[in-house]
Amino acid sequence: MIKDLLDRLERKLIVSCQARKGQPFDSPYLLSLFAKAAEIGGAGGIRANQPDNVIAIKNAVDLPVIGIFKQYIPGREVFITPEFDDAAAVARAGADIVAMDCTLREDREFEVRKIVSKMRNSYPVALMADVSTFEEALLAQDLGFDFIAPTLTGFTSYTSQWSEFDIDLLEKMCKSLTIPVIAEGHIRTPEQAREAIRVGSFAVVVGKAITMPSEITKWFVQEIESSH
Repeated sequence: MIKDLLDRLERKLIVSCQARKGQPFDSPYLLSLFAKAAEIGGAGGIRANQPDNVIAIKNAVDLPVIGIFKQYIPGREVFITPEFDDAAAVARAGADIVAMDCTLREDREFEVRKIVSKMRNSYPVALMADVSTFEEALLAQDLGFDFIAPTLTGFTSYTSQWSEFDIDLLEKMCKSLTIPVIAEGHIRTPEQAREAIRVGSFAVVVGKAITMPSEITKWFVQEIESSH
């Protein structure tokens, strides 16, 4: 299975088709249309949140799907597929790759180690670590993940100073790790996606800049207002 994913995703664009709760496109059917449009445009894969959305998208496109399950739990910082049951639900929904938080928050190493072990014994899916630092990437590699992405750079308390695409961190990961690094996080332009591939990224995930009209609109509005 891993070989097939490597063949299908190498140097490809993966489009993240997600919608925040309450947004106009927060619907499995509508998100599946985003995924279909991405497939028509040449995307090599899709990233999706929640089992029902994974199911709808898998039924709509013939592309590998990275599945996550965001769970906002009071008192917890970790929200991307935080527990084994969340990972299992995404795998049962048909995700080809299950992604989860592998940051150093909440002393998560022990919990992630258990999740990885149980997933390996239970489901024939690939596993992807969402990290925020180089040290976390090294940990994820040691824990046996198949893919690593700096998805959470800028979203942990100790990386909150980063709100832009961090090409230097990405290049360091690509040069130092022995497993595929997928570029993800703050990528807004085709030029940035090209740069990600140039420094060695296995593939590139882009979300808001393609599938979140409210965010794209906000970027334009902010630029216009800043010119006053």
